[in-house]
Amino acid sequence: MNCNQCEQTPEGGCTTVGICGKEPDLNGLQELVIYGLKGISAYATHARDMGYRDDGVDGFVHEALYSTLTNVNFDMDDHVDLAMRAGDAAVDVMELLDEAHTQELGVPEPTEVAQNDVEGKSILVTGHDLYGLKQLLEQLEADDEEISVYTHSEMLPAHGYPELAAYDSLKGNLGGAWHDQRILFADFPGAIVGTTNCVQPPREEYRDRFFTTGLAGLEGVESIDGYDFGPVIEKAKSLPEADWEQDGTVTTGYHHEPVLDQVDEIVDAVESGHLRQFFVVAGCDGPTPGRDYYRELVRQIPEDCVVLTTSCGKFRFNDLEMGTVPGTDIPRYIDLGQCNNSISTVKIAAELAEAFDCEVNDLPLSVVLSWFEQKAIAVLLGLLSLGVEDIRLGPTVPDFLTPEIVELLNDEFGLQPIDEPETDLAAMLGEPVPTAAAEPRPADD
Repeated sequence: MNCNQCEQTPEGGCTTVGICGKEPDLNGLQELVIYGLKGISAYATHARDMGYRDDGVDGFVHEALYSTLTNVNFDMDDHVDLAMRAGDAAVDVMELLDEAHTQELGVPEPTEVAQNDVEGKSILVTGHDLYGLKQLLEQLEADDEEISVYTHSEMLPAHGYPELAAYDSLKGNLGGAWHDQRILFADFPGAIVGTTNCVQPPREEYRDRFFTTGLAGLEGVESIDGYDFGPVIEKAKSLPEADWEQDGTVTTGYHHEPVLDQVDEIVDAVESGHLRQFFVVAGCDGPTPGRDYYRELVRQIPEDCVVLTTSCGKFRFNDLEMGTVPGTDIPRYIDLGQCNNSISTVKIAAELAEAFDCEVNDLPLSVVLSWFEQKAIAVLLGLLSLGVEDIRLGPTVPDFLTPEIVELLNDEFGLQPIDEPETDLAAMLGEPVPTAAAEPRPADD
């Protein structure tokens, strides 16, 4: 069938590159939007499970998906606008989910969490579903037998929410980012629950004690219906007790509200020269090469600077002892929570900009993101739609972004790929680049 939009073979087939003749740049912008829509939809689903929804966000998702149909729109400017509107929707849905979490679970508080310290019969919960975790804790409280619950990966921030921390059965955190699960879960002797994305096909060693909830699903793994965790609890009772020794603590729970309670102290620290700069080092982790960059960057950030983070990328460096900014009580490491809690970074920046009577881009603030999947793209689009400039992105630029799109984003927003940690740190601090930074950085193990 001839669609009259591209060159055709005599048989009627397309000869041009892309989706029905759309050029690679247009395809790339559509991919950028679609990736963002997947992240937006994930956050919207979490909020809706708690009874919160935004008709504007839902309507945009429908419109944007329609816009990517074959032969609907071939205009580049329209697609750039669509990407920025996706960013607006990402901000709106993160605010909605933050409202849902804080209304249902309380405002997070800074909390030290025991790491890899497991005793007795136990359940390990991974994913992002804090509301689902609450249902499990409630059902365990009604049960007679003592069973301990541990978090994994993006569930770590659960310990900061008062309504969750109040349950005695919520004990500590195990492991790091999502991609360690096939090793960690095989060693862990209890029952395991995968609540959202970031689950991996299970190994046979733990398939029979792995359960999923909601949209998460794995072949040969029992799915929990309607948050009825009875089968998980019964499985945990039947399994051996664990006895793992603690190997330290990690800190979480720095929602924007407790951070902004210190805004006067933060302003004084900046004006007095005690606090030089803020670094947002956040995003998704993954098993791909190049991610040692984020640990090296954070390790080298001077002691008169603060690191704010969200998402599972924090597990690259959240074991580092960072203490407080010298001469103040301001912590140098601030874990704001899950990927959706990136909205806390925005609120902190906006409040500081108001306090200093300047624009956000004039603050002593640098943003370095890691990306692996769709939620990170939604967060990136959200920051761009708010006009945040000079973001560094790694470990590589997404393959679907053509050189022309990368150039466009660089020209408009200063978006750029990461370089060497020393090079980037010097540039962000406005210092000369160290000579050693010219040497190639070794690949991850």
